[in-house]
Amino acid sequence: MTTATASTPLDAARARLQSALTARHSREPGGLPAPHAVPLGAADVLGFGRPDPYAPTRPAANVQLTSRAVLIGPWGGGPDATACGQCLAMRWQRLRSRSEREALELGHAPQGAVHWPVLTEYAVDAVWAAYRAVLGAGPARTAYPAAPGAEPDRTGTAADARDRGRGRDQGRGRDRGRDRDGDRAPGTPASDPEPAATPADRALPQVTRVDLVTLATATFPLLPEPLCPACVQEVPDTAEAARMALGPAPKPAPGVYRLRTADSFPLPTAALANPVCGALGSDVRINPASTTTAPAAGSHFVRGYAGLNDVTWSGQANRYATSRTLAHLEGLERYAGTHRRRGTTPVVDSYANLAGQALNPADCGFYAPETYATDPLLSPFDPDRPIPWVWAHSLRDDAPVLVPARLAHYSAGVDADNFVFECSNGCATGGSPEEAILFGLLELVERDAFLLAWYGRARLTAIDLTTATTPAVRSMLDRAALHGYDVHAFDTRMDLAVPVVTALAVRRDGGPGTLSFSAAAGFDPVETVESALSEVLTYIPHLPYQVAERRSELEAMERDFTKVLHLKDHAQLYGLPSMTRHAATYLEPAAVLPLDEVFADWQPLRPRTGDLLDDLRFLRDRLTAAGYDVIAVDQTTPEQHRMGLHTVSALVPGLLPLDFGWSRQRAPRMPRMRTALRTAGRRPDDLPEAEIKAAPHPFP
Repeated sequence: MTTATASTPLDAARARLQSALTARHSREPGGLPAPHAVPLGAADVLGFGRPDPYAPTRPAANVQLTSRAVLIGPWGGGPDATACGQCLAMRWQRLRSRSEREALELGHAPQGAVHWPVLTEYAVDAVWAAYRAVLGAGPARTAYPAAPGAEPDRTGTAADARDRGRGRDQGRGRDRGRDRDGDRAPGTPASDPEPAATPADRALPQVTRVDLVTLATATFPLLPEPLCPACVQEVPDTAEAARMALGPAPKPAPGVYRLRTADSFPLPTAALANPVCGALGSDVRINPASTTTAPAAGSHFVRGYAGLNDVTWSGQANRYATSRTLAHLEGLERYAGTHRRRGTTPVVDSYANLAGQALNPADCGFYAPETYATDPLLSPFDPDRPIPWVWAHSLRDDAPVLVPARLAHYSAGVDADNFVFECSNGCATGGSPEEAILFGLLELVERDAFLLAWYGRARLTAIDLTTATTPAVRSMLDRAALHGYDVHAFDTRMDLAVPVVTALAVRRDGGPGTLSFSAAAGFDPVETVESALSEVLTYIPHLPYQVAERRSELEAMERDFTKVLHLKDHAQLYGLPSMTRHAATYLEPAAVLPLDEVFADWQPLRPRTGDLLDDLRFLRDRLTAAGYDVIAVDQTTPEQHRMGLHTVSALVPGLLPLDFGWSRQRAPRMPRMRTALRTAGRRPDDLPEAEIKAAPHPFP
């Protein structure tokens, strides 16, 4: 089968490969499917740039030719996991470098190299041998049973594990250290060798890659693409589908808030990270040089309104295997949170027309008027302008509610709704909807309290960490001390009762990397302290070097806060010794008290049942009693359903949202910034405008 196209890079080679494979197939006994070759890498298959001339036939393709390799498949897989050639092409393109993706997706026409790659006879023989080997036995060859504990794919209805380090919401973009087809470029650090394919991997369709230079072959599992236009028929997003029928969620023990351990989920780890079709990225990287944790991390480019964002996902634990699992879970959370991947079309209308059934975006805060006047990527919210909305569920009203798509999926956005740039505030993954919502709400409470304390100059009570006698706390304090840091923890609760802890690492000699902050929220005070300390420990080995590398740039930010633009700027700015003057309230706490004494008033309030739903209801009721709605947007992807995971974006309009970039701060302008310290009993009156700290927050 051939497709008539203009002469473009790869097309002449595709025609030669198609002819050669067809000739070999004609001499083969019956039963082997006919080869159908298409080029891959000369046209955009994601729908952003120039139309793909092979779009009509790509779904049926079983051979795809790139500039360096031939991809054979998808082949095999179980009956509940099917994928097509378009699925493969979309996964492959997302793994390309920034420069290659920009060329493909911004409408640039390919030029030159029309006879590349060179297909020698022995290369064609190698491709044919691999083709016969993987397709000759038919689909039943890899029709493995579904992994134990997995759920079937379905559309419908978070991972913020407490001991997991937080990956970046959206970091600075960069080209990864791989060439066009997944081979590691010289000079890049080694990645963590992936474990053998799991049962969940073996139940998936497979793709075999033949390298045209070395003739090496490798096979990788492929997760079906939930936005594939050939496999998924879009349906309208509906209010009824957004309803969440929350129910009992039995906990392993009254004081345990994760329903399952992280390693109990049937994750297809090879399908999540591989250089050909990894759903989350090309690999998982470890850092053996880290002396505080055993970190694992990966990243992938996600296209948003402002271009390609390098979205990082990571895990921080004391074992690389655990860190890798936590990194995969966080990667899945970010994968679900950046874009809606459910095959549903949003509601598009103006707030003026939807006001009776929609969240008012103003309740979530806007930037200062001067930001909209000077930032070319932003425009003020217009209630009469149609924008995309998605259906969500109000836990306060037990009813569906529309929320702006931009607030629910933080890389989604169109010209019409560029009134705010959201990050992963409130996104969480869990083993049930109840668990995901609870941890999403805890993150919102954590960030709200941190911002209130920072901008409101709250005098916090320090926790005497010598009274937190768990081995984990003692170990973390010792590891920080080996790096020359003292670590402090502060009770950062405001008016919502649930424990919130801010951790602060202070370099003893006052050198670069002076201060490093983190925070955590949870029902168990000891675990919350451990979570905050664990996160701050992930930053201190690297912060001095990061500050030294960017010192002149950071000093320019200190002189002009408008130069603070990105997530990393906020944390690294406080690595400058001269910035400690802005953290005086942390360096001079109101008091230092034992852990049990600090949280003594929490213990009578704390739910102690065996049902996680009771914990969720408790937090919901505290928020609604304070005057806020509690909203959950189901972000769960088909891939996550197969793994038994659920992801939500929790929204509590009116709580202070975390933003990055000094000019893009909503929190100081919101009513809660003025009133919460008073209602929390931390001051006798509302916070005057003049007393709001005019310095960027240090949240990492």
